[in-house]
Amino acid sequence: MKKTYRQCYAWGQEVLAGAGIADARIDARLLLEYIFHTSQHDLILHGDRLVTEAEQADYEDCILKRSMRIPLQHITGEQAFMGFDFQVNEHVLIPRQDTEILVETALGILKPGMRVLDMCTGSGCILLSLLALAGGCTGCAESAKAAVTGIGVDISAEALKVARRNLEYVSVQCGRRLEAEFVESDLFTAFTNHKVCFDIIVSNPPYIASEVIKTLEPEVRLHEPLSALDGTADGLYFYRHIVAESKSFLKKGGALLFEIGHDQGESVAELMKEAGFTFVAVKKDYAGLDRVVYGIYEEEA
Repeated sequence: MKKTYRQCYAWGQEVLAGAGIADARIDARLLLEYIFHTSQHDLILHGDRLVTEAEQADYEDCILKRSMRIPLQHITGEQAFMGFDFQVNEHVLIPRQDTEILVETALGILKPGMRVLDMCTGSGCILLSLLALAGGCTGCAESAKAAVTGIGVDISAEALKVARRNLEYVSVQCGRRLEAEFVESDLFTAFTNHKVCFDIIVSNPPYIASEVIKTLEPEVRLHEPLSALDGTADGLYFYRHIVAESKSFLKKGGALLFEIGHDQGESVAELMKEAGFTFVAVKKDYAGLDRVVYGIYEEEA
């Protein structure tokens, strides 16, 4: 029996609520709009229209996947971040709004012509957002020197495939070719025998303590890459290594910026101070929780 657009939504909401999905109402609507290529207004204006059997089957399939705690973004294949749409799958961490604080902080430091390294780049959302929002167009001769450029590094070849697709995807969205390169490497290993320096290094590394991972929501614990989550025993493994090694790849006066867990601000700030970083500061997110640590590195005498 054919359903109306509104009936499909009511069914989807009921199924997701019964499966314990906290945002059942929102997810049912977003999947409705994804399948039917509609907007939120259609539910009000065209709720009584009958849908086709194919549309109904596709929507029901999406709802059942979501009821099994498959992330919404893995079903739609996209996630919005910093005003752009990014492609995502099971090989990359889904971009979070919290990470926008890291991008916003880095944008306050970026200047024309700077070079950025994004360590543990995943989907490439941090680096590509910075390049897109920092300005500069490689197609214009007068701004060629002013373009902000960058490299994204990840140990996962599958994640880098997603990042490279996003380079093309976001370049189209912002109307210009972004100057980014993505490199497979275990942290700084790929640069060991090459003299490369950056004005800014940003990173959202794995920072969840191993024992905490088993307490996470099924969407995260079962469907997002463990390698992008697990910060080992105390969650600080990657911060220690990146802080120590970054000094060899930062220009004089260069900045290092991290996203952190809400309880890691003091620990990561101390690591940076001990390594010789100055003006180290912790920035809070919109919920009032510690979210970013950053500092400046002056070359040792």
